[in-house]
Amino acid sequence: MKILIVDDHPLVREGVRHTLASLQRDVIVLEAGNANEALELSAQHPDLDLVMLDLALPGMPGLAVLEELRQRGCTAPVVVLSGSCERADVIAALNSGAMGFIPKLSSSELMLQALRLVFAGGVYIPPLALGMLDLPGVGGASDAAGPKSLQQLGLSERQRQVLALIAQGKPNKVIASDLAIAEPTVKAHITEILRALQVTNRSQAMIVARRFGIS
Repeated sequence: MKILIVDDHPLVREGVRHTLASLQRDVIVLEAGNANEALELSAQHPDLDLVMLDLALPGMPGLAVLEELRQRGCTAPVVVLSGSCERADVIAALNSGAMGFIPKLSSSELMLQALRLVFAGGVYIPPLALGMLDLPGVGGASDAAGPKSLQQLGLSERQRQVLALIAQGKPNKVIASDLAIAEPTVKAHITEILRALQVTNRSQAMIVARRFGIS
């Protein structure tokens, strides 16, 4: 397992690296102190399993780094590691495709739980931030042109059940178990759900689902 930590504070990187040692015995941790270093390391290590990305980086905002990583072909899931837990930051991270948002004040155990969820294919958002997603005015990238009501989505009952579990951040394996269906069936439902919501990833789907009161 290979993980890239991107943060401009050496003490933060050291603390995260220490925590990651408990995640898996043979974990390889790479460190970048700025955007340029992050982009260089991602190019040198196309086999990255995870990127942990600070939002406030010198020279280039963290979410701009995320976009640049994607444009350069990095497919590793990205988890935002931030000193902020502001509503706008959480929403922006999810809309950019981040698979998790971990406040820097989180305990080591919570961070490990969050990362295990992400590695299983789920989305991690701290409980306080989940409440923020239920507030009026919160939506995904498709707010302007997308469906304005749950009825307009045209989802089947089973697809609504899958969407509800996505809104809880659950990975496909757990969704399949909860609904007693095969995992490939879950994947097929998610493809149709993303198309109906007019979003491109499950993080955005989570935001839109909670805007519609699905959770």
